[in-house]
Amino acid sequence: QVQLVEPGGGLVRPGGALNLTCTASGSGDVFAIGWFRQAPGTEREGLAVISSSADSTHYADSVNGRFTISRDSVRTKIYLQMSSLRPEDTTVYYCAIDQAGLYDTVFNPADFDSWGQGTQVTVSL
Repeated sequence: QVQLVEPGGGLVRPGGALNLTCTASGSGDVFAIGWFRQAPGTEREGLAVISSSADSTHYADSVNGRFTISRDSVRTKIYLQMSSLRPEDTTVYYCAIDQAGLYDTVFNPADFDSWGQGTQVTVSL
């Protein structure tokens, strides 16, 4: 089983940028890694997914062109670079891993097995 930890997050002004890092440990198959977010009372929203080999990425329309997902060469860190942040981007962000090969370009949280604990991002003056 792979464990995920997401330190970081924080407060940023509208129009600013913030980078999130997810660190993976443990063992197991990894088919895709994604970033999601969830505001209170809402469903978990998929933002970006990168394949295990990092040769393909997929973005939600709400963040396409503003957010970039990437991973390091040793495959222990997954990054989410966020720019042009808006107040509506304020919420808790999670990284997640698909260890069963279920993800197929549809942002379904049920396809992801392991989740980080979440990190708060606040966009405000």
